[in-house]
Amino acid sequence: MGFAHNNVLHSNHFRKDWQRRVRTWFDQPGRKLRRRNARKTKAAALGVRPLTLLRPAVRAQTVRYNRKVREGRGFTLAELKEVGINRKEARGVGIVVDHRRRNLSEEGKKLNVERLKAYKAKLIVFPRMLRSPRRVTRLVPISRLRSHARTFPFLHLTVHEAPRKITDDERSFEAFKTLRVARADARYEGVRKIRAAKKEEEEANKKK
Repeated sequence: MGFAHNNVLHSNHFRKDWQRRVRTWFDQPGRKLRRRNARKTKAAALGVRPLTLLRPAVRAQTVRYNRKVREGRGFTLAELKEVGINRKEARGVGIVVDHRRRNLSEEGKKLNVERLKAYKAKLIVFPRMLRSPRRVTRLVPISRLRSHARTFPFLHLTVHEAPRKITDDERSFEAFKTLRVARADARYEGVRKIRAAKKEEEEANKKK
């Protein structure tokens, strides 16, 4: 180890009792069993209620990952309105609501509406009190000790094509050039309209 310039000298401590400070993971199998038993205890305490809340199916962010369908934060108000569930009652029946999320496609909205309808069809109304059965406290799934991820799996919307030969039209198609031309047309649409209207006006003035 060399020293150069007018810097502070190193004070390396090589005589620490490092063996007492090593983090080991020998209790990993035991912790795994402890977590499993905790899940069983929680499931038994909840009874017929599910372990997790129902969440929507959304697309992952960015072009790189948007082909993947994952679990979102909560359902939109429009999706709940389609099914006929109030936003305040949704959390009481195990549905998460996200008032900030917006539906950008009809396909995604339809998928989550069908998901809510399937969830609603498997619910039973339990009264808040045995004396007054009219008042309802929550809706509970019939299936016992099952999470929503197993009961309501995400449907993959991607339809895989069978292998086939590439056609001549597909070989001659220039995807990058087509995209750039479409982008330029959309960008200069207003300018070209103004230019064409001005040209028509000048030609009309010349005829007069």
